Amino acid sequence: MGRDAGHIKELIQASIRESLSLKERFFAENLERLVRVGDVLIEALRHGHKIFLFGNGGSAADAQHIAAELVNHFEVTRRGLPALALTTDASALTSIGNDLGFEQIFSRQIEALGQAGDVAIGISTSGRSPNVVRALESAKSMGLVTVGLTGRDGGPIAAQVDYTINVPHASTARVQEVHGMIGHILSLVIDQAFSAGERSLTSPRLK
Repeated sequence: MGRDAGHIKELIQASIRESLSLKERFFAENLERLVRVGDVLIEALRHGHKIFLFGNGGSAADAQHIAAELVNHFEVTRRGLPALALTTDASALTSIGNDLGFEQIFSRQIEALGQAGDVAIGISTSGRSPNVVRALESAKSMGLVTVGLTGRDGGPIAAQVDYTINVPHASTARVQEVHGMIGHILSLVIDQAFSAGERSLTSPRLK
């Protein structure tokens, strides 16, 4: 094995170990918090409310991923559930950004589409993204339930939302890896809550 191959192997091993260690610590300390947030999402959906998700960059992708799992399904058959990623409407994003500023690209959509009892999930690995902070502020003022999916020390988002799920790590990559697992876990508990009496999928997920 050449020098470069050996170095690559060390990088891979170190990244995997760090990710596994962080996930183990996080879930040991946050199990009850995840149970509570899962329950909040289930109750909101059962009462006909919507879930909004938003973030920037990789967090935008996470928002879209979770929304897709809810609108379609995760691992079992069930009815579609009302979830919307506020990162996907290019016309709305660009017009709001152009007319009002980038900081309002999510808050304006919350103001237009949100209603009291809905849930707003803001995703920010720093906990400080200005447009996510602003959207959560708007959501809370309108009576939406607010959830922050954050990293590092949670930032201002952790202090303002009803429920914080914080991954205390400085690496954006490591935080996003845990955020991805959190999204799958919440999708799983929601699937189970809404699939009673429905047939489980017998074929593997094709994604």
